[in-house]
Amino acid sequence: MSAVSLDLQTHLAELEKRGLLVRVDEPINKDTELHPLVRCQFVGGVREDQRRAFLFTNVHDSAGKKYDIPVVVGALAASPEIYSVGMGRAIGDISQAWMKAINNPVAPVVIDKGVCQEVVMMGDELTAPGGGLARLPVPVSTPGFDAAPTLTATLCITKDPENGIANMSTNRAALKSTNRLGVRMSSRIGGSGGYQHWLKYKAMGKPMPVCIVVGAAPVLCYNGPQRLAQDFDEVTVAGALAGSPIEMVKAKTVDLLVPANAEIVIEGLISTEMLEPEGPFGESTGYVALEDFNLSMDVTAITHRKSPVFTSIISQVTPSESSVMRKVALEPLFLGHLRDQLAVKGIKKVSMHEILSNLRPLIFLQFAANAPRTEIWRGLQAASSRIADCGKIVIAVSEDVDPANANAVFWSMAYRSNPIEDVLIVPFRSPGHGPSSDRKGGTKADARTANSTLLIDATLKHAMPPIALPTKPYMERAEELWNKLKLPALNFQAPWHGYALGDWSDMWEEFAQNATQGEWEKNGANTLGRRRGGLTPETPTRSVET
Repeated sequence: MSAVSLDLQTHLAELEKRGLLVRVDEPINKDTELHPLVRCQFVGGVREDQRRAFLFTNVHDSAGKKYDIPVVVGALAASPEIYSVGMGRAIGDISQAWMKAINNPVAPVVIDKGVCQEVVMMGDELTAPGGGLARLPVPVSTPGFDAAPTLTATLCITKDPENGIANMSTNRAALKSTNRLGVRMSSRIGGSGGYQHWLKYKAMGKPMPVCIVVGAAPVLCYNGPQRLAQDFDEVTVAGALAGSPIEMVKAKTVDLLVPANAEIVIEGLISTEMLEPEGPFGESTGYVALEDFNLSMDVTAITHRKSPVFTSIISQVTPSESSVMRKVALEPLFLGHLRDQLAVKGIKKVSMHEILSNLRPLIFLQFAANAPRTEIWRGLQAASSRIADCGKIVIAVSEDVDPANANAVFWSMAYRSNPIEDVLIVPFRSPGHGPSSDRKGGTKADARTANSTLLIDATLKHAMPPIALPTKPYMERAEELWNKLKLPALNFQAPWHGYALGDWSDMWEEFAQNATQGEWEKNGANTLGRRRGGLTPETPTRSVET
């Protein structure tokens, strides 16, 4: 475990030290150029380990306004490596770190002053032309479709008015005026904890206090996409990840606590009487979310460091920064749920498919060889119901199949599943978080009242012939020769070498060894002595020989 950065700027310095951050000093238009430039590394075929964070130091908008606040994109999770730097742990240790932190929370401490309040804007400063929110270099995420610059890398802090327990979640917030935001908090089953708080404030006839944090220690930011229990304060998990209590300060205008070392904090009240149209906005489903009535927030204060950095994340069509955060966070949660809480026998790995699906609807489970079929089906059903909007389609594969390789999963489905026996469709699923296009004038709930679940057992159910590729020693030798010839870099994906799957005799192994040693005539002498008449071509030898 390396040192955990307790603020964003320390984290950025560490990324730059490791060569994981690119500084862009030339002028960049935040409304048309900034997000598209960073998105190139996600859609342009750049390898995952070559993705970088981008720090833009010379930002302007389409009207020519220049900003004195730099913008960073990709600094939280452009790649698992960047995520691991933020966690202060090797990638292989992240799963266990999350499990340990959730089971051993560390309460925060409240201090009197924090750098997040070195500069305070209130009153007329929020409503003056070009003031308030207009001072922040908020990018347009999906130029050509989005209706407004939108805060994306947020931690929205609310508090249950009944028990006082805080919630911290990631919710987009679109600029509406210098002192107003349109905030989208998911109302679906399994959605935002902040929305549940909003319902309670609505029942009380009061507006809901909220603080939107932009730019904080990564161990805080990574909690936003997590799906913890309703009354589980995410700040306590961040403290456990950090190894020490998170320092918090009281907000200036609302009764909430905010991270003392944050870059920017936007305080305000969300109306529980009036909703405001918000969107369109390019969503994490990979589709544009059309205009919906969502929460309307009146800003009461903006506080920040003297020299803050504005943070934004890449979302929309995956892979994206958003999908990496969900992948690294949710996969260990699902594996722990199946292996530790439900004791599903044989479960080895959980892979939430990323490309074009943002990890939610497609889940692949890897099981050990000879795992009981009852356990495979128990795992399939449990994974599909762990979170309401995850696991619409769940597929089980055997341990020789890499669940992170969709092509290998499809191959396993093609040759290891019998649809009439190995496929189950379960009705009455929550519609979850997905694209909707209501053309009848009803509500979103009317348009998608229910969904269903598809479960597929594509595991190996009996012995099969070997995988038809050269065995591992020969492929390893081929790789040596390839590299010696200085040919383009290889990126093997399983299966990249042949291996046995149970249906392989000692005689056939001897044949194979003879062939690679140039002694193939021995094999011919063997088969000559086994010739028979009266058979149809392609009759298996073992159906005749005893």
